[in-house]
Amino acid sequence: MLKTFASDLIKIKRKMIWFLIFLGPFGVVALEAVNFGLRYDYLTKLYADDLWGGLIGEARYLAIPALMLGLTIIASMIAGIEHQTNSWKQLLALPVSKLRVFTGKFTLAAVLLFASSTLLFIGVIILGIILKFGTEIPFLSLLKMAYFPYLAAMPFVAFQIWLSITMKNQAIPLVVGIVGTILSMMSFNFPDWFPWKWPSLENGWGDPIYSVFAGLGLGLIIYLMGSIDFGRKDVQ
Repeated sequence: MLKTFASDLIKIKRKMIWFLIFLGPFGVVALEAVNFGLRYDYLTKLYADDLWGGLIGEARYLAIPALMLGLTIIASMIAGIEHQTNSWKQLLALPVSKLRVFTGKFTLAAVLLFASSTLLFIGVIILGIILKFGTEIPFLSLLKMAYFPYLAAMPFVAFQIWLSITMKNQAIPLVVGIVGTILSMMSFNFPDWFPWKWPSLENGWGDPIYSVFAGLGLGLIIYLMGSIDFGRKDVQ
């Protein structure tokens, strides 16, 4: 499994995917820098009781569409490497199971998104310090802001990898992912069972952990379904 993962890492060594991993969190932090820079007096009065909480909340709303769109593009680019070089047959001819191949692609996408979430975590801390919000940094709230939506979005990571691997025409997975991104931005009034709502961490219980558990559970199911389907299907 480690060899498969290492091989996939080598394949993306000089790809634009690394730029995207940085671009997502940088874009969120940059937009929040502009937001607070232009409306500093208004926003600091609005969040006077909890400046860090205000910054974290503002960043989270921007981070959700960035995450959903980012995972769509990353999944497509990971699978696209094999599609563009027509190397699926050569890859699957090696003494490695299809389950390991699928798991390797899924793991690579999950690790890259984890790295992007970590950059967001660091970037928000740096921005808060620059904005002079104090040194009492709420690390627990920052961790939830950076990693809870990522964990709640696992069904979409698994589904986009599944689609991107099994379909040579990457336009279809990309369209599906873009529609999912739009749905996630409109999901606040949707019922709690609606998966596109889970990355927002909003639910009737008022506790984001339920959204995380739901995302991890459905993500595991979709991963298993995708790996079984990939094992039965001939990929061109």
